[in-house]
Amino acid sequence: MKDRPLLSFDIEISDVFTLEPGEDMERYAPFHISVAATASPDGEERHWLSLDDAGSPTLNLTRERAHDLLEYLDTKLDEGYALCAWNGLHFDMKWIGHHAGDMRLAARVALRIYDPMFQFFNDHGYPVGLAAVAEGLGIGQTKLMDGADAPEAWRAGNYDLVKAYVLGDCQMTNQIVQAIRDSGTIRWVNKKGELKSKPMPKLLPVEEVIAAPGPDQSWMSRPLPKAEFHRWVDEALSDRQLTLDL
Repeated sequence: MKDRPLLSFDIEISDVFTLEPGEDMERYAPFHISVAATASPDGEERHWLSLDDAGSPTLNLTRERAHDLLEYLDTKLDEGYALCAWNGLHFDMKWIGHHAGDMRLAARVALRIYDPMFQFFNDHGYPVGLAAVAEGLGIGQTKLMDGADAPEAWRAGNYDLVKAYVLGDCQMTNQIVQAIRDSGTIRWVNKKGELKSKPMPKLLPVEEVIAAPGPDQSWMSRPLPKAEFHRWVDEALSDRQLTLDL
């Protein structure tokens, strides 16, 4: 992975809901994609959205546009790019697949991507946020808004703000991945404001992380099962078909 060009991707959803502390976001699923972005450090940056007859962004991507995104990601993998997303296995790839109506292709792509958050979880038993890692690694770029505010901003017509936000998260992911590749270490700032650090000598594709032994969560009272991250992939590549009524 170390010498492969990077390409990160991220999605935003249009669904508005209030998430209570400790509440599982999945209870509000299925989710709908308002806009997505892809970005490479070499300057190839794109937004993925749909337009109405007047040329204004629609609430959600059409199924065809979502499938265009899915095929683009698959093509970039074949071209040798290291495709990256923060929590991309559990969230972004699953909902791209649902939205595109092609869970099998999404699952095949998901197995080939790099998801440093999933790898961190598999090593240590708990997730870590993009902003916390960016701060810990000294990434100068910061998130432009809270992700929970993006659906309402999109619905209010603040399209440029949300587009800048989703692209910015891709750019931050690229910088984080490069920093981890260079240092073999992941650092983050915890909720107490403390700088933490763990070795991450090699970034692994999702398929290898799934196959690796799971984390030691014996010290946790309510551990998050590893299977929650990849169950949809297992189902999509079995005889079960998952569909989304858009």
